[in-house]
Amino acid sequence: MESWSVEQVCNWLKQRNLGELVPKFREEEVSGAALLALNDRMVQQLVKKIGHQAVLMDLIKKYQQQKSGLESLTYCCETASQKFPEVISGKNLKSFFARHKILQWTSSYVLPDFPYDVKCILAEKKCPDHSMRIRIIEFLQADMTKYLEGSLYPNSQQYNIVVNALLQAYPFLDEDGNGFLLWKRALKDRFKYIRRPIEDDEQVLRNKCKFGHRRGQSRKSSFAENKLDDVQGQVEEKPAHLKGSSMDLHIKWLNQEYMKTQRSWEEVDNRMNVTIEIRRKMISDKAPLKDILRLFPFLRCPYQLFREFQLLTHMDIHKKTVEILEIYSENILSLYVVRHNPINIMLQENLKQHTEEDVLKYMKMTAACLLLPEVFGDDSSLFAAVNEEVKAVTPVLEVKNPFDVNSCEFALYIEREELAQLDDCTMALAALVAAFHVFDIPFPKRIHRTLNFLESLVFEVRSPASLP
Repeated sequence: MESWSVEQVCNWLKQRNLGELVPKFREEEVSGAALLALNDRMVQQLVKKIGHQAVLMDLIKKYQQQKSGLESLTYCCETASQKFPEVISGKNLKSFFARHKILQWTSSYVLPDFPYDVKCILAEKKCPDHSMRIRIIEFLQADMTKYLEGSLYPNSQQYNIVVNALLQAYPFLDEDGNGFLLWKRALKDRFKYIRRPIEDDEQVLRNKCKFGHRRGQSRKSSFAENKLDDVQGQVEEKPAHLKGSSMDLHIKWLNQEYMKTQRSWEEVDNRMNVTIEIRRKMISDKAPLKDILRLFPFLRCPYQLFREFQLLTHMDIHKKTVEILEIYSENILSLYVVRHNPINIMLQENLKQHTEEDVLKYMKMTAACLLLPEVFGDDSSLFAAVNEEVKAVTPVLEVKNPFDVNSCEFALYIEREELAQLDDCTMALAALVAAFHVFDIPFPKRIHRTLNFLESLVFEVRSPASLP
């Protein structure tokens, strides 16, 4: 930062939502070196708004703290490299610095000072309504971005740190034990919403390209318009008995709403309720899955998949799956039949690298989930493809790096096409069971014992199937 020009400082301000300060900084010719030399009095003369003064001083302070910490770390590395040159070198040094940065972020994080109205609700230990939840999430997102020095890509561990801090400070926000996943999902969605309209940030562009956004579209608006045209064209291809009916209007609205960044979820729920009869008829008539998803794309959202399951069965599949894995994970991992399984060996190796209780619990639940087919002597390739290509046509999970808290990925596939991306093993297992019921797909013979066991526990039958 010391070597930055005035223009680089101005770009840095824009990235941190301080664009109003740019003209003044240009006028006063504030370079990177001058920025770091500013004291409280200079900032007050340069910046009029108190809020901007506080943010700017905090950013400068954080950079100086990080710089001093990095200098001391570099000294330690240089000393260590003299004693152990084969350890602190090349790629190891890079990962060493990355690990230090995460630890520094973790140890320094504290919850933000919420606005007065939010404080009042939290002090009264009242469960916040929808609008208050949004305000809490907005403040957490802004605070995380500040800690991340303007980055809009927190990793999974950093999301966990913030949500854990929130629930430890305000335990009543952990609704029936499911609060962690709900708040983490909301926080992730907020970052996605902030990133979507940004077109000129290098990191955002790089990640958009990495995760398969359409190339050759310089403007997001043109991309959205093209997609909306595609959807409208698809809606016109509906079966003849739908054209011109009120169902046609509902389906068209659902397709258009699916393409929006901010969705009216209450209205989505209402229209999915209204259209459930025609949807169930298409499924019972064995309509092609691609046609069903073309007309009802919200079935790709885990929330709507779980909701459809609940409308059919009156059971909360996600909540039941969490309970099942919490109860059975230790028993599954203690069975002799899984002792030498590659998944269990991978788990044991990764358990040695962590001490955090919630991370260990997460890893054990993930392993128990993936080992279920092994316990029942079923074909695991029809259950989950772990770090492999999906080959099954029936519903199956794709799992990548299952025990890496920063890069694990879960997805549900049907007919070798990705239906939905999922947050963790509990959501993935719930989505797998729900998909068989929602799309009326029979259990394959080579996996039916595992799925029957899960089904008996979900529906709380009197004599549930038991572990062998």
